[in-house]
Amino acid sequence: MKRAVVALMTAATLAGCGGRREPETVAGARAPVADWRRVATLSDRDRLRTWRTVWLDALGRARASGATRAIDAQGALFNPDHGLPDPMPPAGDYRCRVFKLGAKAKGWRDYVAYPAYTCRVSGEGPVRMFEKTAGSQRPAGRFFPLRAARAVFLGTLAIGDEARWLPYGRDSARDMAGFVDRIGDDRWRIALPQPAFDSTLDIIELVPAR
Repeated sequence: MKRAVVALMTAATLAGCGGRREPETVAGARAPVADWRRVATLSDRDRLRTWRTVWLDALGRARASGATRAIDAQGALFNPDHGLPDPMPPAGDYRCRVFKLGAKAKGWRDYVAYPAYTCRVSGEGPVRMFEKTAGSQRPAGRFFPLRAARAVFLGTLAIGDEARWLPYGRDSARDMAGFVDRIGDDRWRIALPQPAFDSTLDIIELVPAR
């Protein structure tokens, strides 16, 4: 699995329109591109551009479904305007909880909260790696710097018992794009507008594993 994650991270430097280009180099060594705009696909740029409209719609539908108490109990987690300085989670193991808001199809629930799973952040530089290590849907990818109170996530998704992730940019149904915010002391989130499956907004909460 580690080899698969390394392959994913290298592939994160692929060009956005389905083509490939060589990773950026620093002093002759391969290094990750720090500018997310040089990595993201066109469709993922569109997802990020419309994030706020998608977020408010999904949140409104979740509240209308009767989940207001559960949403309010999470404090700042679902507030699109809440973000603190230093959005990059430090390297380490985390407990991740996935919340899905705004169902993609009739008859599906507009608010679903899943039990916590293990996830991991690695790296100390401006670009860091993220991997969700358990569960039926497992994102992996990179955190890219954006501004003082927000970072960008670009990655891809493994499903079920798949042992490998497809390279980012290979399959738009697996590509993921979102924003990373620090929302409290030792609490972060990854907000993913318009994921391919189930919902119109996924939010992954990260808190350090104890």
